[in-house]
Amino acid sequence: MNILLINHYAGSPEMGMEFRPYYMAKEWVKMGHVVTIIAGDYSHLRKTNPSVEHDFQEEEVDEIKYVWIKTGEYEGNGLKRAQTMFRFTRKLKKNVNHIVDQYHPDVVIASSTYPLDTYPAQEIAKKANAKYIHEVHDMWPATLYEVGGMSRSNPFVKILQKAEDSAYKHCDACVSLLPYAKEYMVEHGLKEEKFHWIPNGVVVEEWENPQPLPDEHQSAFAKLRKDEKFIVGYFGGHALSNCLLPFIKAAELSSDETVHFVLVGDGTEKKELVHYAQEHKLQNVTFLPPVGKKAVPTLVENFDCIYIGAKDSPLYRFGVCMNKMFDSMMAGKAIVFAINAPATPVTENDCGIVIKPENPEEIIQGIAEIKAMEPSDINQMGLKGQQAINTNFIYSKLAEDFIDVISN
Repeated sequence: MNILLINHYAGSPEMGMEFRPYYMAKEWVKMGHVVTIIAGDYSHLRKTNPSVEHDFQEEEVDEIKYVWIKTGEYEGNGLKRAQTMFRFTRKLKKNVNHIVDQYHPDVVIASSTYPLDTYPAQEIAKKANAKYIHEVHDMWPATLYEVGGMSRSNPFVKILQKAEDSAYKHCDACVSLLPYAKEYMVEHGLKEEKFHWIPNGVVVEEWENPQPLPDEHQSAFAKLRKDEKFIVGYFGGHALSNCLLPFIKAAELSSDETVHFVLVGDGTEKKELVHYAQEHKLQNVTFLPPVGKKAVPTLVENFDCIYIGAKDSPLYRFGVCMNKMFDSMMAGKAIVFAINAPATPVTENDCGIVIKPENPEEIIQGIAEIKAMEPSDINQMGLKGQQAINTNFIYSKLAEDFIDVISN
């Protein structure tokens, strides 16, 4: 098939997040399909953005055709970001005929975080006599009013709600990364049989041939090992949604001098977190820069257990699909998961401890519980997560599941 995937923020291991479009596309190419990804030239998720001189500029990445649309840069989640969304979808709508004639899609997948891309995707699919698949990463616009504090009557929220409803009504199938979103989607117009759960996963090859850590990271871990520290690690974005201030406050309250807290990554909250740690003279906290996706296996090998946090939000009633959760499970590490959600792969596979979110005392207790276990029992806990990944969450399998959805 000719697969056309529209994702404003699509990246690659070299560019940075988000990774799913690349990993799915790479597996589809191996299966013999031709994949074209249409994306914006700028994303706040990427560590490196492409240099784009004109709309529909093409670039081949590992036999995947990336087609770039100039959308403009932005910071944060304000007006400028919203303008890039409208710019991206407007240029798609304006060039429907060109897209159909140039790429001849048999299936069109709309996969941007926001649902506005459903309109051009529907037009392209209709014009090309192709199937239309709507893929949902995050629950927009629900995220905006349940987490972002926007009013449901906000004009932007209303526009997104109309788009979301249209997507559910007109798609041939809906692929959700969130396992418990079906009821909500049906309420908004999706037919039950069109709902399919296909989560994120792991690329085995990246774990078989990982990249080494930068010298700074190697030195930091060598010192901690020499001092016989029990290393509780966090890796990934440093944003409000990652709930890292309670993690730092847990370090502040911890009375166990053998426990050391390591945070690897970057994001909008990092400066504030570093400032808090410095202001409170926390000697048991280390901040390190982000590492490339292919170095993550090497990084997590240095952790004794891994912390994953989330805000106490009603959004998580739809379930979770965090990349770092799957990476942590693949690493074979015990997880301290601070979240208020239904069953997660961590609970279902008994590969960690789930605690209340936004609670430093709970974090301390969770770490202490794992630390008090016999090393063999900690290893067994981690092994359960690793086995679950290899059975259910490998991208080669997930990509096949997606093709089955398209075919059926």
